[in-house]
Amino acid sequence: MAKVLMGPRTWLYPMPALLVGADVDGRANFMAVAWGGIANGEPPMLSVAIRHSRHTLKGIRENQAFSVNIPACDLVKETDYCGIESGARVDKAATCHFKVFYGKLENAPLIEQCPINLECRVAHILELDSHTLVIGRIEETHVSESCLTDGKPDVAKMMPFSYVSSPASHYRALGEVVASAFSVGKELK
Repeated sequence: MAKVLMGPRTWLYPMPALLVGADVDGRANFMAVAWGGIANGEPPMLSVAIRHSRHTLKGIRENQAFSVNIPACDLVKETDYCGIESGARVDKAATCHFKVFYGKLENAPLIEQCPINLECRVAHILELDSHTLVIGRIEETHVSESCLTDGKPDVAKMMPFSYVSSPASHYRALGEVVASAFSVGKELK
């Protein structure tokens, strides 16, 4: 297969569509993030990369806490809005009609409409060139009852989506099952 050299790029797929929340200036604020993922298993930690200028980052720094809310496909319009508007100018939670609640961490706002909400305490902040990498220790996980099967989160019921960068610049729902994990590889033994 022929390959074309394209230089250093951030094309790691899929990029999850996440809504990162923090209290900023006494108000719950949420921003859309696509650069995030699991960072550690024990203790459970995740990472999100946020541009230095983002309003939500101010709240994360002040409170040393934040939330990661995983939206379902029916929140794609609201998620996009949270990526194109600044909480410094508008109340995104009000515009999006988010039902905001708080859990263990009193300053990490969560969105009730999202199937999964993760409350995180800041563990590390790494200043990079274009972004700040925030590593959060997951303190609590909230899952909507309707998204459980046998007491565990069911991705088919959660219906998360991902962001696809240019040239497409669109959102895609999670696709079909292609094989069973920890199983299909045994066929090569």
